[in-house]
Amino acid sequence: MDVLLTKLHEIFTAQILDIGGTKFSIATIISLLGLIVLTFFVSRIISEIIRRSLLSKLRINRGLQEAITVFIKYVLITLSSVIILQTAGINLSSLAVIAGVVGIGIGFGLQNIASNFISGLVLLFEQTIKVGDYIEIGELKGTIEKISIRSTIIRTEDDLFVIVPNQRFIENNTVNWSYEGHTCRIHIPVSVAYDTDLLVLTEALLTAARHEPRVLSSPPPEVWFQSFGKESLEFELLVWIDDPDANEPIRSSINFRIAYEFRSRGIRIPFPTREIILHNPEAMQQVITPSNPENHQQLPTIKQASSTIPPASNVINSKSLRDLLRKISYFERCTEVELFALIARGYRKHFDISEIICRENDPSEEFYIILSGVVEVFSEKNNQAIATLGEGEFFGEISLLTGTPRTATVRALTVDTVLFVVEQQQLQKLLSEHKELGEQIALKLSERQQVLISLGLLNEEELQRSQYAALSWVRDRLNNIFGISLGKSP
Repeated sequence: MDVLLTKLHEIFTAQILDIGGTKFSIATIISLLGLIVLTFFVSRIISEIIRRSLLSKLRINRGLQEAITVFIKYVLITLSSVIILQTAGINLSSLAVIAGVVGIGIGFGLQNIASNFISGLVLLFEQTIKVGDYIEIGELKGTIEKISIRSTIIRTEDDLFVIVPNQRFIENNTVNWSYEGHTCRIHIPVSVAYDTDLLVLTEALLTAARHEPRVLSSPPPEVWFQSFGKESLEFELLVWIDDPDANEPIRSSINFRIAYEFRSRGIRIPFPTREIILHNPEAMQQVITPSNPENHQQLPTIKQASSTIPPASNVINSKSLRDLLRKISYFERCTEVELFALIARGYRKHFDISEIICRENDPSEEFYIILSGVVEVFSEKNNQAIATLGEGEFFGEISLLTGTPRTATVRALTVDTVLFVVEQQQLQKLLSEHKELGEQIALKLSERQQVLISLGLLNEEELQRSQYAALSWVRDRLNNIFGISLGKSP
């Protein structure tokens, strides 16, 4: 046993390698390799401790934290390895020529690994894509979970982890849905039959978008007419979202809502059609007609069979938004194109009897025009009715123009009260296109002089000096807020 141990000791301590004048044995080489491996794990632990105890407390975004952590880890590994080699007596300058020759060979043999290595450094320091971003590269979509030197790990929507070489991000176009903010726009294509009423279609698509709670109201949804297809009209519904990771579930939800709106409004999605030309219809008639003359009368001919298919019809809602808007004096002379733009500015909303439309002291975000039914304006504070408004009248303008909370509560008095709702950011476009509505708002609001005085927006002494003070103030206010130039006061 002693002899065996002696032999092993001689083998492991025998000098087998001479580097720069320093001789190394097997035991020394194993010790160096062990120290370098230990350095790797220690560097990894230290970098993780720095990330969790320091970087996370600084509230740095997740991607930058990962980049700094990787950088610290590889710096520690490099410095520790250099220190260990120099402590062992290896002159690193003597290895420069050898490293250069070996590097050339590795460069030719491991081009992809070297390319991925450089690409990983670029991704880590350039920060165009980072951990936590939702990206799309080719047909692959998912969230970046980790960026390492050689590859990047992406978690797909099916919760699968895909390892992607870093070089692919550098060489290919990559869509970063999370870059510079978290809002993005998604396109939802829609095909409809040629006999579709475009105003009904527009309202249906915008209604489907607004009923999806994850769709942003600002910027508002839009409908684009893409092209005249061979068998259908091609449209796109464009909506903005602030959760890029959920773009596919949101798209699915909107498609369900579109299908429901189309079914309720009678909008048809055409089936693909093919035209068949019969060069010898008499021969075809003989083939499909039975030889039994008794059954001959029971079966329709080719021409008869085609006539039994009912013609396609487009069911239009009797209370379409077009009809309701044309009953309002401001819009009764609008063309179809103007109505199309008008529908894009707002939407109709139904209220049941006694249902609250807006409440006193709530923030003002919407302007209302009554399309049908009756509403009551009342003060909850004083428990007193203020006014009753009917078809063609509007409310909600005071709070929007003054920037103050709502001064009264409004509720529906009829079973099916229909309002045309315009959100604050769309009111400017509406008033610029229909200045007569802006003038009417100015006149109505100027009549509520006491309200303006109580809000401290109008000087009572100035009002007494000029009977047009209120109207002038409202016109100036509309001009300042919305850039709308209305008629001058006499």
